[in-house]
Amino acid sequence: MSGRKDDPRRLWSDPPAGPPPLAEGLKPLGHDELDIELGPAHPAMHGIVKLKLRVEGESIIRCEPEVGYLHRGFEKTCEHRRWTQCIPYVDRLNYVSAPVNDIAFCMTVEDMLGVAVPARAVALRTLLMEAGRIVDHLTCLGASAMELGAFTAFLWLMQAREEWYFFLEHYCGARITTNLSRIGGQPYDLFTGFEAEVEACLKKTEDMVFKVHKLSTRNRIFHDRLRGTGVIDADTALDLGFTGPLLRGSGLDLDLRKARPYLLYDKLDFHVPVGLHGDNYDRYLVRLEEIRQSASLVRQVLHAIPEGPLMVEDPHISLVPKTAVYNHIEGIIHHFKLLTGGHAVPAGHWYKAVEAPNGELGFYLVSDGGGMPYRVRARPPSLYATAGLPEMLKGQMIADVVATFGSINMIGGELER
Repeated sequence: MSGRKDDPRRLWSDPPAGPPPLAEGLKPLGHDELDIELGPAHPAMHGIVKLKLRVEGESIIRCEPEVGYLHRGFEKTCEHRRWTQCIPYVDRLNYVSAPVNDIAFCMTVEDMLGVAVPARAVALRTLLMEAGRIVDHLTCLGASAMELGAFTAFLWLMQAREEWYFFLEHYCGARITTNLSRIGGQPYDLFTGFEAEVEACLKKTEDMVFKVHKLSTRNRIFHDRLRGTGVIDADTALDLGFTGPLLRGSGLDLDLRKARPYLLYDKLDFHVPVGLHGDNYDRYLVRLEEIRQSASLVRQVLHAIPEGPLMVEDPHISLVPKTAVYNHIEGIIHHFKLLTGGHAVPAGHWYKAVEAPNGELGFYLVSDGGGMPYRVRARPPSLYATAGLPEMLKGQMIADVVATFGSINMIGGELER
């Protein structure tokens, strides 16, 4: 009885006849074809992305990115926190350029509140966002060069990045996840001697970038690994939602600092580098030039920071100074009310985007009038860049995966929110 097929005590059914069915749209393997999985343990995949590749010899026929190894639940977590408590979580989206994330989120909430931050805070935010862009590009260029074997370039660019980390640590006490902005303005003023320190950062950056340019840009091996690989044309890049250096590398001049200016960008002089071929080499050149443009922007802002307050002078918007909290009953009350009740953001929804180092970083926020956001959604550039890998890698060689993946500058924190 126990051996019969209809016995309910059986824990499994008879195995199906023949091979298992193929996934929809997937053709059977050809005679010389092979399915391989690159990552997540592969060093170039950063531990959080797997690429399912179908190859014929060394040529890639099909690529399917698989994410989901780091999912943090950033958006749902923020929906159970006060508006100000979201900022440390925002820090950890693109943790390489945390100042950009912080300031973008605070600007979105300020738009919902209908407040304008003081001019000194606006200038300081512009400077910090460009510092974050420089750090991000230095990291991308250095890490992607190292993955191709250019270890000296990595060491030089990390020296420059370290100078900026020292500056950020001096400014707000943190190097990477900075938590340096607040709803209503900037909580920290510039320290004594900051101009000399920023100039030292800029000089170190320009020196190291020039050395890397001399070492790598015309290096035959480096050039041949990047030129003609990871190609994506402008129309396809637009269809896939590419922004930032990836879109500009494909020949489209779109930069939100020019197209929809915010902060001080409409008052500053800079140009947007654009590529011609849409390959990994163009994306390298675009980022290299953007570092130089950001250095110019920092210098323009550095010598034009106005005097004045850094925070909106409204205790319902900005945290009161600690001296008032410690010495006045009104200060204690305002501090307690703002931290326990949260900001009274009017009911409604808002989307605001900035030109982050990797492209358009946008926040879609919904408020029901309470002290917590009702909905938080982020528009991270890394998600669209990773989704474009099948187009960029089709017909390429397996060795080109490392160069192409490095050029999109995937950051896991914002890819899997």
